[in-house]
Amino acid sequence: MSDADLVKLYSGRILALAADIPHLGRLPAPQGTARRRSPLCGSTVTADVVLQDGRVAQFAQDVKACALGQAAAAVVGGAILGRTRAEVEAARDQLRAMLTADGPVPAAPFDGLEVLLPAREFRNRHASVMLALEAAAEAMAQAETAAA
Repeated sequence: MSDADLVKLYSGRILALAADIPHLGRLPAPQGTARRRSPLCGSTVTADVVLQDGRVAQFAQDVKACALGQAAAAVVGGAILGRTRAEVEAARDQLRAMLTADGPVPAAPFDGLEVLLPAREFRNRHASVMLALEAAAEAMAQAETAAA
């Protein structure tokens, strides 16, 4: 990766998001927890959720990732409260399509993930970008199963 590629990929906006991730930490009594890890770079995100009426009422995330994974976690953390599992899974699928199939930016309220468009060109970074939404969706599924 050239220096120009790095500058393009790690924009000021991505770095600002990475420095200000909402809902960092862990919940004391989550209904669902999921940890996702990128095998290529070792980045991890652990998501904890509490659902109320099928929507995220409480959310926390432990993020140990590169700036791209942190930026994605920041957008997810800012948008996830009040969302249903279907909305989170749709955002996850839209983000994957944006990265791998030139799909559009995920729909609101996850449209802030647009900042990660430059990552399309860097397949080795895709897994890290996906971690926050994958962990959140998995934790929500676990919470729903536990409640059933």
